[in-house]
Amino acid sequence: MSAAGAPGEAGAGLAGGRSVAREEAPLWVAALRWELWRGRQVILTGQVRDRWWWRGRPVPFRTVLAHALHGCGAGTVAWWDPVGGLAFPLDGDQDRFTALDRRPPARAAASARPGTGDSAAHPGPGAFGHPGRGPSPEPGSTEDPAQAPARDPATRRGELRRAASGDLFTARPARRTASVDDALAEAHRLAASPQAAVAFVFEDIDLALPLNEASSVQGYLHLRAAMSDAVAPLPHTGTGPAGAAAAARPPARNAVLAVVGDLARLPAWLYREDPRTVVLHIGPPDQAERRRWFAMIGGEFNGGAEAGPAGFEALVGATDGMAGWELDALARTSHIRRAPVGEPGRLLERHRINVNVDPWSQIDRRTVAEAAGELGTRVIGQRAAVDAVVGALQTAFVGVGFGGSGAARPRGSFFFVGPTGVGKTELAKSVAQLIFGDPSAYARFDMSEYQQEHAAERLAGAPPGFIGYDQGGELTRRVRERPFSVLLFDEIEKAHPAVLDKFLQILEDGRLTDGQGRTAYFSQSLIIFTSNTGAAGLPGLLAEHGGDLPYEVLRRHFTGAVEEKFRAIGRPEIYGRLKPGVVVFDMLRTEHVVGIADRLLDQLAGSLRERHGIGLVHDAESIHPWITRRMADPERQAYGGRQIRNEFDPVLAAVVRYVIGHAPPRGSTIRLTIDGDGAVCVTPVAVKGGAGDQDRHGDDGDGGTS
Repeated sequence: MSAAGAPGEAGAGLAGGRSVAREEAPLWVAALRWELWRGRQVILTGQVRDRWWWRGRPVPFRTVLAHALHGCGAGTVAWWDPVGGLAFPLDGDQDRFTALDRRPPARAAASARPGTGDSAAHPGPGAFGHPGRGPSPEPGSTEDPAQAPARDPATRRGELRRAASGDLFTARPARRTASVDDALAEAHRLAASPQAAVAFVFEDIDLALPLNEASSVQGYLHLRAAMSDAVAPLPHTGTGPAGAAAAARPPARNAVLAVVGDLARLPAWLYREDPRTVVLHIGPPDQAERRRWFAMIGGEFNGGAEAGPAGFEALVGATDGMAGWELDALARTSHIRRAPVGEPGRLLERHRINVNVDPWSQIDRRTVAEAAGELGTRVIGQRAAVDAVVGALQTAFVGVGFGGSGAARPRGSFFFVGPTGVGKTELAKSVAQLIFGDPSAYARFDMSEYQQEHAAERLAGAPPGFIGYDQGGELTRRVRERPFSVLLFDEIEKAHPAVLDKFLQILEDGRLTDGQGRTAYFSQSLIIFTSNTGAAGLPGLLAEHGGDLPYEVLRRHFTGAVEEKFRAIGRPEIYGRLKPGVVVFDMLRTEHVVGIADRLLDQLAGSLRERHGIGLVHDAESIHPWITRRMADPERQAYGGRQIRNEFDPVLAAVVRYVIGHAPPRGSTIRLTIDGDGAVCVTPVAVKGGAGDQDRHGDDGDGGTS
């Protein structure tokens, strides 16, 4: 059960008619009380390591739970954990427990129906009785003596004799309760006694009894027995209206609770097979509870004293999902990072991204202003795409946009679509280099590896209990480590629809939580999706319009193909979020072929110079016409720049053969030419010496031909 499902009277108290308003305790306390009053035992999980509050002041979870159990009528709250053994969170409980621990086990026949663990007495909600005292007869009890279980006369006479002599309880030494076995035995003994008003809490019992150890089964069986056999203690009520009201209420059993951080570490049969055991998941503070938090600790914020309650409303909405400890840390961040509460967006950004230098703020203004020219030289022939990206970079640099304070959407999100091999991936790499000056700021995720539904777990991490849970998600881990990144999701159309769903939260809220509950924020990232959707229809368009296919026709074709693709897979809402960032790349135009060819040959020359110290020049007058004729074929044109690289494979092969066959010395230069038949010629470049023409290579000057 979730705390969100608690009754509306969040503060309806269950002890002696008292009530604790929601402002005085978290909502999950009300849910816990109702479950205990229904006679159930509870396993608490979720935010059990968090900081909460009790009656107007922040306190640890243990303190809140102990007070809540006292409010339910437990006279003594005992808390066991693997480190400290048995402890007592509240003052006075240890003394009361010592008195209880010296009593002998109670006879269940005196107060319980055989085999049920359900009390036949009528204790009041307050009170599981007063530890250290014997049971008091309840005035006006409705119990029918004829319905009581039959007892052995000798046993009954012995009990009466001991009661008359005042020796009903025999002193005994306190038990050692450092081990989990001893603590479970003690809990079973006292919870099953109608003479004890106790609550036992076992924290991290899942770590003391690991599931992978066979011996743990016995321990969990003892825990289940303690939960099942717990009875309602005999009441200690007085006369008058309060006592009468207590007698009219149904019984509440002694509580035996488990507190675990991860429910998957408990055996499922412990809480699934018994309807009297329920799981209560404690989530992070909701909106009303966060408002309560800021009312308590608002003065600790930078500028919080002057802000007043209204000044925290923006933070109330922007801190959704944050734990109580994080809200406390946010107050400290406001001073450390000099971000007042009056600037919630800045405060949350400084808190989430724990860096001292914001790379976005370090970008040179002139670099941003001249980004179009810089990117245009790297990605040839894609002016529309470059202009769209530059516009987003300039907006991110200025830092303004739509959305309220604390909005954490990515700095920019694009959907690059168009023919293959026209520079989509190259533009993403160039942006990372331009912004951060670091190629490692670029991260590529190949969506062809995410075609199965279970592959979605790779991005955000496997859920608890599954393989890979401890490793976290590939995407969330990357963003936590490098929040300032350009994230490229290549060929997004190949991903399974379940994988695409992960991007809905990223694009809308700028965050993604992994299987371990850790949140990655994308507010400093630039997200780029690439797709070749619609590229299969490009040859038909070229056949219809020829090499002069208008860009507007191309844009409508690819935009329509992308929208239809998302509708076909049943995810139109994703396209709706991406539509403003859809950028259609142009096809490879004839005037751009020679530019790409020159760039490829320059890269080849640089590689040859770096590895062997040999210069390489190419004859543009012979190579440009040749590559232009080759790329005029619509079939080749449809493959874009990748096809140009494929056409130059014979050129690379000819250079390699020449280097191996002629072994030119370092410092020499060779020339590339292509004749009218397409044959590649590699020849040495002769250098005139002072005593006449000499071949720098020192050979006969013969070239290589392919």
